[in-house]
Amino acid sequence: MVQYNGVTLAYIGDAVYELYIRETLIKNGLTKVDSLHQEAIKYTSANGQKAALDVIYESLTEGEISIFKRGRNASSMRKARNADLSVYKQATGFEALIGYLHITQNFERLHEIMSIIIK
Repeated sequence: MVQYNGVTLAYIGDAVYELYIRETLIKNGLTKVDSLHQEAIKYTSANGQKAALDVIYESLTEGEISIFKRGRNASSMRKARNADLSVYKQATGFEALIGYLHITQNFERLHEIMSIIIK
């Protein structure tokens, strides 16, 4: 299997996480687009992703922490828009972990992590 860099993992992880959050909110009965957006950004903003990371971090395996660190420490040309650099890097690491679980098709673990983050 190809070993992707942290930024690439974060790129796919961002999309996977966003879709999962949106689907879960809809399944939970939110149907108005304005309400969906306001609720989704609580989870998908850099601050929201950092908060999600804080919730799951203690339950991560050594391998998952390594993937997180690969994403967190990756250099990117993008700049944080609505978060300080530290939070942005933590969020990037979180996205890398989500991307890694998706790419490696570890859907059971991905679902387990997501169910901790959003009920």
